Amino acid sequence: MNYTEQGIPGVWVLEPVVYEDERGYFMETFRQDDFEQHTGRSFNIVQENQSKSMMGVLRGLHFQKGEFSQAKLVKVLSGAVWDVAVDLRRSSPTFGQHVVVELSEENRRQLYIPRGFAHGFLVKTPYAVFSYKVDNLYAPQSEGAVNYADPTLGIFWPFLPLSYTLSEKDRQAPFLPEAYTFE
Repeated sequence: MNYTEQGIPGVWVLEPVVYEDERGYFMETFRQDDFEQHTGRSFNIVQENQSKSMMGVLRGLHFQKGEFSQAKLVKVLSGAVWDVAVDLRRSSPTFGQHVVVELSEENRRQLYIPRGFAHGFLVKTPYAVFSYKVDNLYAPQSEGAVNYADPTLGIFWPFLPLSYTLSEKDRQAPFLPEAYTFE
């Protein structure tokens, strides 16, 4: 596995070593000891989620609050997405900044997002199957969101905004100044 820390400390892209032959391929997608050695972080997976979304679906920017906050290791099983992580840690020198990574079935990249970040993605292909490994159980009462269109975040999203398919929750999410932030 190759590890590349992104522009915000603690956010990592993981790229597997892929062994291919006439039968297909094999790759290791996660090994806890290797992850901890390369990133200096522990990540104990307690839940894995999967979603399927159609082209133009924008999910996010979501997070879990307080004791239910989650670190995530995300990847695309089929298709491609524009994946975004936003630093919501008010005491961080990178507060309000974001990282964007294209995740796809072809590049097989994964993105590790630590606790204290909002996360979202936009589907760029006819559909995408997305996998989330998390280190804390989902708690609906602790959900939070930041509006994907907040101009202070400066996130470039491909396609025209009128073509996005959003949940009502995401459409009504507050901008960063009114959103929950982590200490």
